[in-house]
Formats: sequence, structure tokens, C-alpha cells
Amino acid sequence: MAKIYTRTGDDGETGLFGGTRVRKDDPRVEAYGTVDELNAALGVVRAEWAQTPSSPRAIDEFLARVQHELFSIGAELATPQADQHGTDLVQDADVAQLEAVIDGWEAELRPLREFILPGGTPVAAQLHLARCVCRRAERLIVRLAAEQPLRGEVVRYVNRLSDALFVLARTVNRLSGVPDVAWRRTQ
Repeated sequence: MAKIYTRTGDDGETGLFGGTRVRKDDPRVEAYGTVDELNAALGVVRAEWAQTPSSPRAIDEFLARVQHELFSIGAELATPQADQHGTDLVQDADVAQLEAVIDGWEAELRPLREFILPGGTPVAAQLHLARCVCRRAERLIVRLAAEQPLRGEVVRYVNRLSDALFVLARTVNRLSGVPDVAWRRTQ
């Protein structure tokens, strides 16, 4: 197995798929790096969820699928002309699956009548944090798409994923018997 370090990034550049070298603060690197951060945040959620007594397996399976899809998105973002390299893996069908999951979870929740704060159970709080990372990834992807060609499926997927993480945080609280934290105006 090759060594983990290559020293090729010591000058502040990194290689994209296909061989192009860019600065490590390039918008493309910022976008796929933030998607990787989101993936890691979901790994923390899954590890915590596995420690939760009687945690429904379906939630872990959903998060596992999302982690694989995020890895695919990261690969696409790391690949200029992704369609020519076969890294355009996330499709609108994946967006539709997220929407179906959101609809299913929302059907079991009380309708929101107030804003809520991140919190409740540790897993729900971690999901809210992951949602915030997802929103940052979305902003960076939108910025990248304004500068370079990028498929709309990627933006749609990440947008819908942040919605799914919000609803999942509420679902986890409900399953745990913990209320969402309502925002209250302070004076």
C-alpha cells in the first residue's frame, strides 16, 4: 500500500481528478472539502445513533445511503467535466428519494407553528449541526456553479438534504420522547 503522505500538496496545491492542479483554497476544493466535512459529521451522528437504545435501523440505513451519495458528490465536485469521467453519479431520482423520506417523516410530526432551536437529544443536536454544514456546502456549491459548469442535480440534492436533516432531527427528538426546543424572543 502507498504511503498516506505524498508531499505533493506541500506547496499549497492539490490535484483534482483528471490531473489538474489547483490551490487548496480553490472554490472547487472548498466545495468538496465541505461536503467531506458534512460526511464526517454524519459519521458522528451514526456512531451516536448506534449507542441509542432501540434506535430504528431505518435511520442508520438512510444516513449510510446519504454518506455514499455525498462521497459521490464529492467525487463529482473534485472532477472538472465530471460527465466525461463518469463521476456524475447523483441523479434527480436521488433528490426524489430524499423528498419521499422527508414526506414520510413529516407525516409523523406535529406541524411547526414556531421556530425551533438546534437541540433536544444529542443525536438531534448533531443532526442540526450537520444541517448547518450542509447549508454551507450548498452555498459553496452555488458559488462554484456560478463560476464553472456544474450539474443542477448536485445543488438540488444538497438543498433537499439540509431539509431532510432538519426533519430527521425533529423525528429523532419525537422518537426519543424529547420535545423540540422552541425559540423564544428575548428582551
